[in-house]
Amino acid sequence: MDICMIGAGYVGLVSAACFSEFGWKVSCVDKDKDRVAALNRSDIPIYEPGLDELLARSIAGGRITFTDEIGPAVKAADLVFLAVGTPMRRGDGYADLSYIYDAITELAPHLNSFKVITTKSTVPVGTSREIERRIRKLRPDADFAVCSNPEFLREGSAIQDFMHPDRVLVGVDDDRAKMVLERVYKPLALRNSPLIFVQRESAELAKYAANAFLALKISFINEISDLCEEVGADVQEVATAIGRDRRIGDKFLHPGPGYGGSCFPKDVSAVIRTAREARTPLSIIEQVQIVNEERKIAMGMRIERTAGGSVRGKTIAVLGVTFKPNTDDMREAPSLTILPLLQERGAVIHTYDPQGRLHGESLLPGVKWFVNVMSACQYVDMVVILTEWNEFRAIDLKILKEQMSGNILLDFRNIFNPKDARRAGLAYFSLGREK
Repeated sequence: MDICMIGAGYVGLVSAACFSEFGWKVSCVDKDKDRVAALNRSDIPIYEPGLDELLARSIAGGRITFTDEIGPAVKAADLVFLAVGTPMRRGDGYADLSYIYDAITELAPHLNSFKVITTKSTVPVGTSREIERRIRKLRPDADFAVCSNPEFLREGSAIQDFMHPDRVLVGVDDDRAKMVLERVYKPLALRNSPLIFVQRESAELAKYAANAFLALKISFINEISDLCEEVGADVQEVATAIGRDRRIGDKFLHPGPGYGGSCFPKDVSAVIRTAREARTPLSIIEQVQIVNEERKIAMGMRIERTAGGSVRGKTIAVLGVTFKPNTDDMREAPSLTILPLLQERGAVIHTYDPQGRLHGESLLPGVKWFVNVMSACQYVDMVVILTEWNEFRAIDLKILKEQMSGNILLDFRNIFNPKDARRAGLAYFSLGREK
């Protein structure tokens, strides 16, 4: 089985590494010559735990190569995956499919035998049909099938998700293509991972529906968290109680400063736009989007209230700026809303993030970056936990208090026990728990 993976970004690179771990031969194509050169030096351009070791094995075994030339890779492949970006389009919130269409324009001349062309990128309903239409216009003589195989990878645990998936979803209506995809995923099927074949439109919509539902759960528990604070309940106790109900589940029931990242914001926006165009508006999901944006602003205002009504002239240490732990991804992170808001109101911001500085420095101008927790917190008036990196859970709160000028610890991820924080001499505030 020869695979061509078009796109060496997050999804493409992780997927290529995992397929090559199965023993398949993978050619990973990217137009960015610098990225290709870096990968050929074993310099991994993204942070994902375990990815460097996985790629090192496949490179050493000759199972994966990186190139900027699409022609030879497509000609040699049985299966071509499209894993290019589909960012949110400016102005209307729809998915920008220009990279997808550019890729098929480039690959069409090289369809020399039957090929299975499969979208791995998240794409709106109907995209695979449009890809098929465009290729047939470019190459009416070509023998190919277009499928949809959306990824369900969580940044920070993507390799585990790929190797041990809840399900592998494939939208396909061609028997030959189905056989190819059954073969490529056979190593997972042998581990009893469910392989689900559906219509192409169903696969495309299922990806958006899944992310919209998870975004809904996050916004739901954030609003319940606010209610808990007003009525004297504990959000973690409430979440545990409802999460034990198998109809609900305990995932994504942790309050925080709002969701971000490369998937939820753009996918929620795209499915809203799709529904509007289909004249079946998703009013619940539209409200989720509103609630999430308001949440980020509300967290900035909460910091100001906790500081006594003003942050002007105060120094605040913010721990964690990536949208979640175990990634260097800053896309749509709550920090990109909260930190500039505090700066506009006169605060000096210190920050430390184990992986966020590389991308964060250009996105958060004026922020002072530090190399560890304690240096960031030295002489500050307040500490804010914004991302729940594991190393923050091990902070010695007594030492933290000694480093600070003030004593306020605002924990937006509820990683500390309130009693422990207060015994350390800190004025501790969290979400959805006792004030």
